[in-house]
Amino acid sequence: MKAVQKYSELNLSKLLTKSYGDDALLESRVREIITKVKTEGDKALQELTAQFDGVDYRDRGFKVTDEEIERAYQEVDEQFLRAIRQAAENIRQYHEKQKRVSWLESKEDGTILGQIIQPLRRVGIYVPGGTAAYPSSVLMNALPAVVAGVEEIAMVTPPRKDGTILPEVLVAAAECNVQEIYKIGGAQAIAALAYGTESIPQVDKITGPGNIYVTLAKKQVYGTVDIDMLAGPSEILILADESGNPRELAADLLSQAEHDRLASAILVSPSFKLLEETVKEVERQLKTLPRGEIAAASWETYGAAILVQDLQEGIDLANKIAPEHFELVVREPFSWLGKVKNAGAVFLGGNTPEPVGDYFAGPNHVLPTGGTARFSSVLDVDAFLKKISVLSYSPEALQRDAEDIMYLARREGLEAHARAIEVRTR
Repeated sequence: MKAVQKYSELNLSKLLTKSYGDDALLESRVREIITKVKTEGDKALQELTAQFDGVDYRDRGFKVTDEEIERAYQEVDEQFLRAIRQAAENIRQYHEKQKRVSWLESKEDGTILGQIIQPLRRVGIYVPGGTAAYPSSVLMNALPAVVAGVEEIAMVTPPRKDGTILPEVLVAAAECNVQEIYKIGGAQAIAALAYGTESIPQVDKITGPGNIYVTLAKKQVYGTVDIDMLAGPSEILILADESGNPRELAADLLSQAEHDRLASAILVSPSFKLLEETVKEVERQLKTLPRGEIAAASWETYGAAILVQDLQEGIDLANKIAPEHFELVVREPFSWLGKVKNAGAVFLGGNTPEPVGDYFAGPNHVLPTGGTARFSSVLDVDAFLKKISVLSYSPEALQRDAEDIMYLARREGLEAHARAIEVRTR
């Protein structure tokens, strides 16, 4: 059974350091895939999909047809449709509140300053697939783009062995009005979106999580296109006081541990009794969990039960770790919310477990991982917008500011800059 650790004796760097193995080797493999797609287009996609997914697309296209969408609706049940539609509505309403508008401000001297807010024209979203279904990832990536006003959304997702896409994923995409769906995955799908092929037009930005090959591919195409973030394994940190329920806390920890062997599940509390009872409960629940082997490996390597002196020390630790998901399971969670500085999303109180946010409530579940919540944010409508500055000076305003502008330009050694002002004002 996992031992409770004191914060003062904790090797934090060991707990948070995750490795995919030889990153240089993986990056080289990904670079080869990207180069192949970039130079050979659809031919490369066909070969790589046959190699990695075991599907031959030489006699059929990558794009999902209307008939496949219609068949998908016939294969899902009514409860799924009700749930996915309500989740989509919640997510859409939440993101509607994030919308921005262009603005112009005029001053008495005739100066006009402003900002134009424009949606990106075309974006690509990556949805993990294969044997597992992630319709929630479709909603979380597509709906902020729809709300932002993006004209074209192209979705890529790995096919099953028979060359089809899970019906739940197709239905979710249709409910978001995604018009283009391509049955490709991995680094080759990222390359196709970034550079375009004969059948897949280039996009302006790529969002969505994937495996290490997808993540490294996004890293390598950044600059050619924009990306949302470099998502790593899922994380949860729970800060709980003695009011916490060990059975509930264990279930919350395992809700992230079951994602991936590299996932991180950490419980922090000033109550030794709560920590000890929750660890026992984790061990008990692991025995009946369908993905128990994965969750057990995650819990063994990256799980922790950490004893702190008080809740303030727990908050300090959480801010240092900057977790993707931060559950604040204490008697008065709102009184501690203002002290949270670094987290992807905060879940307040015992009735708000992480899956509420993963699927249904409305906030996005594409969150910064690996400590990057120190400087990056959740995927939202802003991610699909670009801002253009607007400036207009009157003759009087230019005359007033000319000397200062020329002085600054010449202090930087840029005489042509200064003369561009001088020829208009002297």
